[in-house]
Amino acid sequence: MELTAAEPRRKHLTQLYLDGEPGPKIDTEVFLLSRLKPGDELGEEELRALVEESDARRAREKALYLLEHRSHSKRELTEKIARTAASREAAQAAADHLEEIGLVDDRAFAETYARELFQRKRYGARRVRQELSRKGIGRDIIDQVLEQYQDMDQAAGENIALVLERRYPTWREDEKARRRAVAALQRLGYSFEQVRAVMGGLDTE
Repeated sequence: MELTAAEPRRKHLTQLYLDGEPGPKIDTEVFLLSRLKPGDELGEEELRALVEESDARRAREKALYLLEHRSHSKRELTEKIARTAASREAAQAAADHLEEIGLVDDRAFAETYARELFQRKRYGARRVRQELSRKGIGRDIIDQVLEQYQDMDQAAGENIALVLERRYPTWREDEKARRRAVAALQRLGYSFEQVRAVMGGLDTE
């Protein structure tokens, strides 16, 4: 087939036209490095290789862009790349490579994220476990990370009291505020027993 035209598009893409018809969009840098020009002949295998190289490069570039802004778990990174920039296969390959060279580390990510959830967001252990799992962290790593927070019972009481003071200051006098506070604290990952220990006198309904 003949490359009849190559036109620039947004997001650093180049639209190829093959035999006069629109073909795939290729990463512009990959296209320029190929040294192809209108009038050149392209075989099916050459075109497939060009598309795959474009996909791989866009996945790598997107991965590095995301990591510049904050750390990610491997699954989270893979899903974001696949959703916005490249195929699932290219996204997985990019995440695998970054894991191999140490730029993606699920254990380090889990430790940092758990600390943020416990200390800044005042989550309970149950909610922290849920959030780590949602990020794609494996159960073994979650268990290892949460072992460091086994002494959180005292901190749980302090966090519950702080949430009550900041968000539900009238909970002692207002039954509706009291019920909202109990529901909110359970959503934050605290058990009913932990909440009752701080608020006292709660029924089980």
